[in-house]
Amino acid sequence: MNIARVRWACRRGMLELDVLFQPFVETQYEQLSIDDKAVFVRLLECEDPELFAWFMGHEACPDPLLAEMVVKVRGRAAP
Repeated sequence: MNIARVRWACRRGMLELDVLFQPFVETQYEQLSIDDKAVFVRLLECEDPELFAWFMGHEACPDPLLAEMVVKVRGRAAP
């Protein structure tokens, strides 16, 4: 997926997710490996309520690769 589509997919229905995804894409996405970029895109395909629960720590993500990406986004999204 090209960067413009990734940026568009980061625009979510929840402000809390926008605040996490948009800075991450602007500052970190290009440095990810090809495999990690694919995992990030797969993460963006998840539903907002699931993402919110994972990022806020209310639920554990059942997919280990997605769970690892959640940690990366949480750790790197804020300046």
